[in-house]
Amino acid sequence: MGKITISGFADEIASDFEQQLQTVTKLGMHYISLRSANGKGIADYTEEEVREGLVPVLQKYQVKVSSIGSPIGKVGVEDEEGFAKQKEQLEELCKIARLLECRYIRMFSFFIPEGEAADKYETAVAGKLRQFLETAKKYGVILIHENEKEIYGDVKERCLKLFEEIQDPHFKAAFDFANFVQCGEDPKECWDMLQPYIEYIHIKDAVSSDNENVVCGTGEGRIEELLDRAVNKEGYEGFLTLEPHLVLFDSLASLETAAAENIIKENKAKDGAEGYAMQYNALCDILKKIGVEHS
Repeated sequence: MGKITISGFADEIASDFEQQLQTVTKLGMHYISLRSANGKGIADYTEEEVREGLVPVLQKYQVKVSSIGSPIGKVGVEDEEGFAKQKEQLEELCKIARLLECRYIRMFSFFIPEGEAADKYETAVAGKLRQFLETAKKYGVILIHENEKEIYGDVKERCLKLFEEIQDPHFKAAFDFANFVQCGEDPKECWDMLQPYIEYIHIKDAVSSDNENVVCGTGEGRIEELLDRAVNKEGYEGFLTLEPHLVLFDSLASLETAAAENIIKENKAKDGAEGYAMQYNALCDILKKIGVEHS
């Protein structure tokens, strides 16, 4: 049985970084995925700003960082100016990852022009990802690709094409159950296809009827079934990172192409802290049910 650690995107709790860490530590968590802090996205921080402004708070609460929740790759595949800016941001994010003793930077595989066939951009996407990888490898960082909606790698077949084409130990999958559901995919079939490349798991669930995010284990993500398989049968070790998406939170608008109210149509908790706790407790219940211990 693998060693499992629960982490999470703590900016869904609040913008204030100290409030984020107060909430996660009260739940008994010791890791976060750092996506934004104090109203500022992590890609807009410098290494020095993180050292001076965020590291002391992390040390105060004895919290570590499981992954950098970057927006790298969330830019149009034909946007050369945006790509150049992201290459610069990735260099700084790798320095931040090194400072935080963090192995993983979450990233994406570029938005495809509306109405265009994604497959025609396979060569362009792979070429740009290789440029990102050149930077990551200098710092020993692993880029974990999230299967996000509306990017090239939003469905299992194109995710697999990327992993087979690039074949690099510094390029792995961050498996997101809900995003596959919202793309009309069966998460089990996705897991079957991508399992050799899965390095990291996001805990987010959804229903296909209206693509609404729901508490983990109550949607169509097949989370209990696939976690049981991953940990108990396949020996998955590593992080399960909470990404509740149960309430509207400050940085959501910068993460989605659709209007925030179309992503989360109705708050399912009174605030971010309660929504985060709901997701944490639901995941703990699932792990207990399948006999998996966690830290």
